[in-house]
Amino acid sequence: MKDQVKAMVLAAFAADALALGPHWIYDTAVIDAEFGRVEDLREPLPTSFHKDKHCGQFTHYGDQTLTLCETVMAEKSFDAAVFAARWRSMFDGYTGYRDHATKTTLENLASGASWEKAGSGSADLGGAARIAPLGALHAHDADQFAAAARQQTAFTHNHPDVVDAAEFFARVSSALAAGSTPGEALTAVGNRFKGGTIDGWLKKGMDSAGQATRAAILGFGQQCSIGAAFPAVIHLLTRYPEDIETALVENVMAGGDSAARGMIVGMVLGAHLGTAAIPEHWLTGMSAYNRIASLLNS
Repeated sequence: MKDQVKAMVLAAFAADALALGPHWIYDTAVIDAEFGRVEDLREPLPTSFHKDKHCGQFTHYGDQTLTLCETVMAEKSFDAAVFAARWRSMFDGYTGYRDHATKTTLENLASGASWEKAGSGSADLGGAARIAPLGALHAHDADQFAAAARQQTAFTHNHPDVVDAAEFFARVSSALAAGSTPGEALTAVGNRFKGGTIDGWLKKGMDSAGQATRAAILGFGQQCSIGAAFPAVIHLLTRYPEDIETALVENVMAGGDSAARGMIVGMVLGAHLGTAAIPEHWLTGMSAYNRIASLLNS
């Protein structure tokens, strides 16, 4: 597998693991006091939504993404029905956090809904944040990557803006894996969404590149919702296009839903910069690193 394709997946997981400790802390002064500058994987606080997790593990986003990675690498294809079944099984006895989209999707499945009809209407970025493993199959076919990303996302987050965002970032990652620069890829893919909601968010994010990251993300909103998270991701990609480490550290230091934002940033910049750009101690510090590396090498 091409190095940049591996990096798409590995950097997404590393971003989630890096965010685990301070995830969903919105007061950046608390992050500063409790963690300092988060440049290493850290243990969640006892009051965290992830209090049962440990340093090197993933948030619930990363756990679901690992299930997707195991599914696509075992099947060497993406079958949404197979993923839906494995995703549902993953939550049998799951002790990590279950967000609203997860609970709603599980309830719909339990009520007899098919995977096509089970998705919540959640407008959170989290559903789109899982798509990196699909790039292991389709990074060099943007149309297939986009179609799989849309289907995977709608399974739990069947909101048009979130599904469109999944397609947007899949296409951007494909363009980068083919040799485009981040600026070129964002502009070219953005042209497909001209005049729509994503077009406005894209412009807001790109226009913020000169701002300090904390100020920019606070201005957009630190929350999970796509309207806040999408321009925040674009800010990080345009401010740090050649520096995945700083992009992901600054993302965490900005607070809020840093895990979902970071997984997208990691995927996109991983496709651009390759595995050498990912700090090795982030990778080796991940509890599931050997498992993921084995899947990508299978």
